[in-house]
Amino acid sequence: MPAETLFISDLHLSATRPETTRLFLAFLETRAKAAERLYILGDLFDAYIGDDDNSSPNREVKTSLKRLVDSGTEVFFQHGNRDFLTGEGFSKETGVSLLGDYSVINLYGTPAVITHGDLLCTDDVLYQAARTRVRAMEWKNNALSKPLFIRQWYARWYRLKSGLDKGKKTREIMDANPQAVIETLRNHHVSILIHGHTHRPAVHELSVDDKPTRRFVLAEWKSTGQLLSWNAEGDWAIEIIE
Repeated sequence: MPAETLFISDLHLSATRPETTRLFLAFLETRAKAAERLYILGDLFDAYIGDDDNSSPNREVKTSLKRLVDSGTEVFFQHGNRDFLTGEGFSKETGVSLLGDYSVINLYGTPAVITHGDLLCTDDVLYQAARTRVRAMEWKNNALSKPLFIRQWYARWYRLKSGLDKGKKTREIMDANPQAVIETLRNHHVSILIHGHTHRPAVHELSVDDKPTRRFVLAEWKSTGQLLSWNAEGDWAIEIIE
């Protein structure tokens, strides 16, 4: 297996996006199997309501992830704002390792910090307050104690509310705050930051404490996908998945 690591984010898999699900499942059976590691940086699912929900596409995704892990590719997952209820049941069923909100990884000798990206959007004060509330263990335990059909209803309501809320906000408020980006790079003592969430794919070059740094923003998947690949020689590339 070649020394190569892949990064993806924001697939928002759901029953209403079958083309994206098919694309992802094909990716797991082909391109991902050629890699040493795969990092999924949140929002793999559009609305994940608990490890006990085995409806489609959750069931197919879990099965395919398990096959990928069994084939020898290590898979890591960070929670996004749409799938933060992913828990140890998911990890045990798939073999995927769950990571914290920020993780410093070793990219073949180059340290990098990875995150979903929502914590970087500090200008969105209302979202950050709501995030703190729903990430509390008491809130999550209460949510997961509800019957599955209640959680399914809530997920549909949340998707509608989220769309309405976004329509009232500027793109700037929902983007990463420049100072938050700098502080993240500085506090983790790295020159590479990789994240998703904003759906504004780009590669940003910036200077932090007079040192060159780079921020990779991953794209949302739709009818096509995008990934960041990084190999042992330090070469990286943005690839389109079709």
